[in-house]
Amino acid sequence: MSGPSFGQFMPVHQTRPAVTIYFNGLETPACAGESVIASVLRSHGYLGFSEFDGTPRAGFCLMGACQDCSLWLANGRRIRACMTTVEPGMSVAGLPPVGHEQ
Repeated sequence: MSGPSFGQFMPVHQTRPAVTIYFNGLETPACAGESVIASVLRSHGYLGFSEFDGTPRAGFCLMGACQDCSLWLANGRRIRACMTTVEPGMSVAGLPPVGHEQ
């Protein structure tokens, strides 16, 4: 079948404007309307590190049921990267900001 794809996984970068977010202080390209996890994994390959052995982690269920993709906003609010849409200029981190540790 030729023509546009109607599959469940369609890359938004083909149809959406580019925006910039920040992951652990690093400028990270993203596309308007995509999830935080998509942009961070595409550029960095990890969201955080295992507290058990320090290996990189990249999320688990990717549908909001677990908390493996948790990231923190500068105000200390915890988000699930798989369920959160990027916003231009947003800053996310793999660890909670100082003063907001849980």
